[in-house]
Amino acid sequence: MKKSITIIALIALTLGFTTVTLANDEGKTKHTTELKFIGNMENQPVFQLDLANTDEDEFTVTFRDETGNVIYTDKFKGANITKKFMLKSEDFGDTALHVAVKSKKNNTTEVYIINRSHTYVEETVVNKLQ
Repeated sequence: MKKSITIIALIALTLGFTTVTLANDEGKTKHTTELKFIGNMENQPVFQLDLANTDEDEFTVTFRDETGNVIYTDKFKGANITKKFMLKSEDFGDTALHVAVKSKKNNTTEVYIINRSHTYVEETVVNKLQ
């Protein structure tokens, strides 16, 4: 009786911790995109887009405002691409921008949202003089 409970427990644990490997993604090459704010130049925001992939691919990068108007679009081709974008803040103000990066080979699109906000901080410090 103890032996059968041990065998059942062993089978249950084996089936419970088994992982399934799917083969449907093997044909696609992996790519990663990263969009980051790197600072200001001439009081304008500058962003860096890194497109890392294993083989030659064509990417379409499109900047749109909240209403869907295209501010900028271009195509880039290569294996590992780094592009910097300086945006004129008067073109979009404080509205959000949507940045779409589309891979031609994989037919995938990654979308980033850029939100800008301004804050005003006033600090008052009182020190005792001796």
